Amino acid sequence: MTVQIDLAGRTALVTGSTQGIGAAITVGLARAGARVAVNGRTAAGVERAAKALRDEVPGAEVVEVAADVSTDEGTARALDLLPSVDILVNNLGVFGPTAALEISDDEWRRYFEVNVLAGVRLTRAYLPAMMDRGWGRVQYIASDSAVVIPTEMIHYGVSKTALLGVSRGFAKAAAGTGVTVNSVLAGPTHTGGVEDLVADLVGDSLPWEEAQREFMRLHRPQSLLQRLIEPEEIANMVTYLASPLASATTGAAVRVDGGYVDAIVP
Repeated sequence: MTVQIDLAGRTALVTGSTQGIGAAITVGLARAGARVAVNGRTAAGVERAAKALRDEVPGAEVVEVAADVSTDEGTARALDLLPSVDILVNNLGVFGPTAALEISDDEWRRYFEVNVLAGVRLTRAYLPAMMDRGWGRVQYIASDSAVVIPTEMIHYGVSKTALLGVSRGFAKAAAGTGVTVNSVLAGPTHTGGVEDLVADLVGDSLPWEEAQREFMRLHRPQSLLQRLIEPEEIANMVTYLASPLASATTGAAVRVDGGYVDAIVP
C-alpha cells in the first residue's frame, strides 16, 4: 500500500517561513499539492523565500505575505492579503540564551507577544470559518523546551509551554467540527539560529560536526537521536498532521524530538 498525502485545493499559511523549519514546512506542504503562503517581516525576505520554494517545487502555487504577525497591524495586513486558509501553521518564534535572573520584563513580554499571541490572534481569525466549512488544520510549532525547560532560556521554554495549553484549548473549542488543532514538539533542530546558539554555548572554534556533538553531549544529553534533527524531519510530521490521514489526531502534543523528552506517554 502506498500512502499518498494530497492537499490539492487547500491553502496553507506558515508563519515565519522564510528560513529554517518554516521554510522546510512550506516545501512539504507544497509537494503535497497545497497552495502555500510564505510569511516574513520584509518583502525582500519573503520574495527570496518564495522564489526558493518555486525552484524547489516546480509548479507550486505560492502566495507572498510580507507582514509582521507578532503585531496587531501586521496581523491585519496578513488577513487582508490572505482572508481565508484551510491550514494554519503557527511557526513564528524567537529564542536565545539569557541567564534566568537577567531576563527583563520587556523580554518576557516580547517572547509572549511573538511566540504565543501571534498564533493566538491568527487562530482566532481563521478558526471560525474552518469550523463553518467543516474542515481545517491548525498547528503550533512548540518545542521539547516546553516540557524540559532549558536553564539557559527559560523565557523561551515557558512560552512554548503556553502553546501546549493554547492548542489544547482551541482543539476543545473546535470539537466535533472536523477541524483539528495540535502542537508539534520539535526537538533540537539544525537551523541557522541553532548554529548561532551552538557557537554561543560551545564556542566557534570547532568544526561544525564536532561542535554539534559537543552541544548535544553538554546541553542536550537526553536526546536518543544524539544529533540535531533536520528541518525536513519536522516538516514531514507537520505535513502529515495537515492531511486527511490525521483526521483523528487533535488536541495533541505530537513529538518530533528525537526521544529528547524522557517520557513514555507523550
